[in-house]
Amino acid sequence: MAHLGSKTAIVTGGAGSIGLATARLFLAEGANVVLVDRDRAALERAAASLPRERVALAAADVTDELSTKAYVKLAVDRFGGVDVLFSNAGTFGTVAPIAAYPLEVFDAVQAVHVRGAFLAAKYAVPHMRSGGSIVITSSVAATRGDPGVYAYITAKHAQTGLMRCLAKELAPRGIRVNTVNPGPVDNDFQRTVEQGLGAAIGADGTEFFNTLIPMGRHASPQEIARSVLYLASDQASFVTGTMLMVDGGMSA
Repeated sequence: MAHLGSKTAIVTGGAGSIGLATARLFLAEGANVVLVDRDRAALERAAASLPRERVALAAADVTDELSTKAYVKLAVDRFGGVDVLFSNAGTFGTVAPIAAYPLEVFDAVQAVHVRGAFLAAKYAVPHMRSGGSIVITSSVAATRGDPGVYAYITAKHAQTGLMRCLAKELAPRGIRVNTVNPGPVDNDFQRTVEQGLGAAIGADGTEFFNTLIPMGRHASPQEIARSVLYLASDQASFVTGTMLMVDGGMSA
């Protein structure tokens, strides 16, 4: 039995590893998917491996109100509504002492993670059907603080507040809202983070993170996607307002 049969899902950050792995899984479980990413060329490459009759592409800046309205309208016009919103777009920023942290980087990271998730919900919710699900990609960073990681960690904490507000508002409509909180994932996003960290600490950044994870390894994008599917599907029909930690025990 398909867990998302005939449902429509919006996936932002859709050309990245987690977004694309999740889109593939959603499609395999019967959903129609609107794949959203800022990079049109990357979207086209991602879509080459997907069944295009059930996929719509939207090149959009998730921080822009008009772009957000446009990709939601595409989902409604093409597939009739929205059942699942996977708000997954993200960017890391940089690591720097507070006095040297670039203000423009801080603002840009908040815009993608917090404003982007807020706008997605603001314009998708009116079109969401009962039984729907919103999943926001947060991080183990939402449970901790680390020196220098001001933009990313602040944004991930803010997403938790947004999720909890939405969960309370939308529960009477039968719409669930949760975050999925990965630890380090074996993908390009994390490798960029670890290269910067490695240069700062004079050691291998990947191995450093592995020492912090009780399971001793990074997650695969497919492992994160399976957790998103759980939250998106009726398997999680009584789960709302929660942070699903998918971090190999890092936050324990």
